[in-house]
Amino acid sequence: MGIVIAVISGKGGVGKTTATANLGLGIGLNNKKCVVVDFDIGQRNLDMILGLENRVVYDMVQVMDGEANLKQALIKSKASENLFFLAASQSKDKSVLESSKVEKLVVELKEDFDFIILDSPAGIESGFEHTIEFADAAIVVVNPEVSSIRDADRAIGILDSKSHKVKQGEEVAKYLIINRIVADMVESGEMLKSEDILDILDIKLLGKIPEDKGVIDASNQGKPVILDKKSIAGQAYMRIAGRLCGKQIDMKDIEMCDSGIFKKIVGMFR
Repeated sequence: MGIVIAVISGKGGVGKTTATANLGLGIGLNNKKCVVVDFDIGQRNLDMILGLENRVVYDMVQVMDGEANLKQALIKSKASENLFFLAASQSKDKSVLESSKVEKLVVELKEDFDFIILDSPAGIESGFEHTIEFADAAIVVVNPEVSSIRDADRAIGILDSKSHKVKQGEEVAKYLIINRIVADMVESGEMLKSEDILDILDIKLLGKIPEDKGVIDASNQGKPVILDKKSIAGQAYMRIAGRLCGKQIDMKDIEMCDSGIFKKIVGMFR
């Protein structure tokens, strides 16, 4: 049985969908069978980052409603035979999601894949709650800024209260990715240092992604940046994907020194 991982953030614009696409592909390149599922009903864009927008025929809602089966709806990545994609509906809204249908879909995917990566919508409303409901683990993506950390803290609170595993007395494993780190800004105190973020959120660090303008170019071209071996962000995503696959990979330090901003904002989370 595969593991279901929800990728969450609490707010939009932090790079959550980009992380989903690159980690899914990285897992595939590590010879693990992976499917990435877009839960952003009505506003999908994971298909574009993967370069698969022109190949979508059936979507997740049609599968859940019995209008298509998984074999018809799953799209194989052009970059890895181990990566598959299931699109969100563009014509529906988040109200179409039902717990029983989501659970049935997740259970079926777990039978065929090692990893099921669910890309949650921005915000913490119903679409978010359905994404986390049957997750075995969650990857929290943040930027090193106060508003992002505060929103992530709220998302973690909902995860810890409304997921199916928690209701059964179990724990949902939680991992952190700090995205778009600019070392100079960390040094000058304009961005939070990773140690300070970890102290606030109290979850395990999975990896750090440096700011890299190549990420936008790659996304626009439909070629995940992990495929660019010269990209510093792509290299970081590959390290994280390796860790998810059980490899022992040291955490590369891409920061410089203590920001000093932590003491000013930590009280907001107490």
